[in-house]
Amino acid sequence: MNAAKSFPVLLESFFMDRLMQQRQVSPHTIASYRDTFRLLLQYVQQRLGTAPSLVTVPDLDTPFLGTFLDHLEKKRGNSARSRNVRLAAIHSFFRYVALHAPEYSALAQRVLAIPSKRYVRRAICFLTPAETDALLAAPDLKTW
Repeated sequence: MNAAKSFPVLLESFFMDRLMQQRQVSPHTIASYRDTFRLLLQYVQQRLGTAPSLVTVPDLDTPFLGTFLDHLEKKRGNSARSRNVRLAAIHSFFRYVALHAPEYSALAQRVLAIPSKRYVRRAICFLTPAETDALLAAPDLKTW
């Protein structure tokens, strides 16, 4: 494997070049993606016994990433929405990998096929006109 296309090099260039320079994403996005890969690398070390510096792109195949996403929900207690945020970061990275390391295109395609998990969206409750009027009438206007 070419050292220029190793997982650590691809991950670093994904953050430095793609996210920070090309896409100019917010610091919050950077932090979220960083946390995703920190959790993923810890999970790799636990499950595979591989140091983060020795992880390869093929280590992150679809079955392994599926177990990672299940781990987030079952062991860490993350909601489906949080799991989907982590999956979005992984998808973004593998779109980058497909462009910059075409030898991993088939793997990237399989990873990108991992679907987001469905979740129930809670309805947003609004105040009725009567409730709005009651709130606006509540303060004593003489104390303003």
